[in-house]
Amino acid sequence: MPLFIGLMSGTSLDGIDAALVELETDQRPRLIATHAEPMPGTLRETLWQLCHADRIAFRELAAAENAFCHLQAEAVSHLLAASRLPREAVTAIGSHGQTIEHAPAGHDSGPPYTLQLDNPSLLAELTGCTVVGDLRRRDLAAGGQAAPLAPAFHQALFRSGEGWRLVLNLGGFANLTLLPPTGSDAAVIGFDTGPANVLLDAWHGRQRGGRFDENGAWAASGRIDEALLERLLADPFFHRPPPRSTGREHFHLGWLEGHLSGSERPIDVQATLAELTAVSVALGVGMAREPLDAPPAEALIPCGGGAHNQDLLARLARLLPETPLVASDDWGWPADWLEAGAFAWLAWRRLEGLPGNLPSVTGAAGPRVLGGLYSC
Repeated sequence: MPLFIGLMSGTSLDGIDAALVELETDQRPRLIATHAEPMPGTLRETLWQLCHADRIAFRELAAAENAFCHLQAEAVSHLLAASRLPREAVTAIGSHGQTIEHAPAGHDSGPPYTLQLDNPSLLAELTGCTVVGDLRRRDLAAGGQAAPLAPAFHQALFRSGEGWRLVLNLGGFANLTLLPPTGSDAAVIGFDTGPANVLLDAWHGRQRGGRFDENGAWAASGRIDEALLERLLADPFFHRPPPRSTGREHFHLGWLEGHLSGSERPIDVQATLAELTAVSVALGVGMAREPLDAPPAEALIPCGGGAHNQDLLARLARLLPETPLVASDDWGWPADWLEAGAFAWLAWRRLEGLPGNLPSVTGAAGPRVLGGLYSC
């Protein structure tokens, strides 16, 4: 069966996830092998600076893109070596690139845009594999948000005739997918609910150092500042109906600091940020269910890095008592590899000439074949 590689680097900037996936028409995708390529500290810092820069020199952008593509090629090489497969065994690579900025509604009266740092031509040269890249902008051109794209893959993996299901990706940002039963005429719903790890990691790093709050232990030791939580939840994004998506250009430390009074204990801010993520997800669940008059889902499937945050999962369980949290592994796909798997699947869809977006999710004018093809 055809083999595809999906490459994903999220907003956490911690590395490149590479997933080798077996894909064929009318067959459920099957994960064959995985590899996580760590992000070197210097490249991580460069990318972080680019994500927050008001002005960017072309030479800086080109140097970062070159280093990023070489890291992607290393991820592919290590994945194939671990799998004992030649590059000829790979039909294509689906490359997401590194999101630098995402503004589907435009910025300062400008046109909509989404920018993923990537060079599919260079990646094809370095790996000797066909590459599918630039997977977001066709949906944007069709009037969509260009995000989230993973719900179409969630549908391929998790939709069934047994009941309604929710898939929750807890990466830098949280996005939610509501899957109707296969016998239902209802459309799949999916959208970003707000920040997840992006603020938790940034605040923890500033106050305590380190990359993240392991298992949410620091947040669990604090107390929710209800007044701060109310101010944060007043942001219009949390109350805007889907389709919607967001990124670092909206939610960042400056956004948080603009809501602080200055008297908060740092540990309580961390607890409040964890609660913000959980509450915004719960609000999103209600927002997804309401127009469809959907019953409580039979399962909520957490994935992404936040699926390992026990404090965050406990908060979600408390706020969504009617919906059991079920590990993604129990459904046959590890929680850490859903997004990389999604971009392998999107590459397969591109080669098959099949749409990769869901207009009910992104708001695009219709189904579109996504991505450009860069043959080796």
